[in-house]
Amino acid sequence: MLFVIDVGNTNINYGVYDGEKLVASFRMMSKMPRTSDEYGVMILGMLYNNKVSADDIDGTIIVTVVPNVMHALTSAVIKYIKTNPVIVGPGVKTGIKIVTENPREIGPDRIVDAVAAYEKFGGPVLVLDFGTATTYDYITEDGSFAAGITAPGIRTAAKALWEDTAKLPEIEIKKPKSILAQETISSMQAGLVYGQIGQTEYIIKKVKEETGISDMKVVATGGLGRIIFAETDMIDVYDPDLTLDGLRIIYEKNKK
Repeated sequence: MLFVIDVGNTNINYGVYDGEKLVASFRMMSKMPRTSDEYGVMILGMLYNNKVSADDIDGTIIVTVVPNVMHALTSAVIKYIKTNPVIVGPGVKTGIKIVTENPREIGPDRIVDAVAAYEKFGGPVLVLDFGTATTYDYITEDGSFAAGITAPGIRTAAKALWEDTAKLPEIEIKKPKSILAQETISSMQAGLVYGQIGQTEYIIKKVKEETGISDMKVVATGGLGRIIFAETDMIDVYDPDLTLDGLRIIYEKNKK
C-alpha cells in the first residue's frame, strides 16, 4: 500500500492507496505545532480507525507548502510507518514541464494537481484548487505548465472580514437562500459565495479567451470547491481527491 500526504496551509490531508484505489483518507490541522511522536501516534490511530495497518504500507510520498512541519512529519513517517518518504520537489519526475518565467516559484502542490488533471483528463486543462488560496493553473495539450493565477481563498477572505472588522461575526461558509440578503450573516455569505462564483467564471472565461481554447477542460478540487461547482456550468469536473491521486501518480513515475 502507498501512503500519500498533502501538507497544506490549513490542513494535512492523508490518503492510503491499494494500487490505484483510495481505500482510506483523513486529515488534521497543519497549523498546530507537533513533535514527531505526536504525529506518529495520531497517524497510527487514524490508520487503525480506517482499518489500515502500518505494516501493510510499503511507500510514502509527501508534498508540502509548509516547510516548518517537515522535520517532525518525515521523522514520524520514518519511525512509525517505517518508510523513507519521497518528497515532491526538484529532482522528482512529474511528467509536467514548467514553462513559466520562474519555474521554481510554482508551488509543488500545484504541480501535483497539474499531474493528476493531465493524467486523468488530458490537456489542455485548467486546474482550479479552492484552498487557503484559490489557484487556476493552465496545462497545455503537451503537458506544459504554462500559466497560473492566484487569488485569496473563500475562507481567507471570510477570515479577513471577521478579523479586520469590529462588528462582523465568524460565519459558516455556505450559499444563502437568496443573494438579496436582509441580515448580516446571509449578507456575508452572499458576498463570499457569489463573489467567488463570479471570480471563478470570469477567470475561466478570460483564460479561454486569451488562449483561444474555448473547449478547454476545467477541473476543480479543494474542500470549498464543491460549493462553487454546484453553482456554475463552467467547471466540467469536481474531483475532491485530485491532489492525492497526483501524489500516487508521481510516486509511480519515480518508483524505479
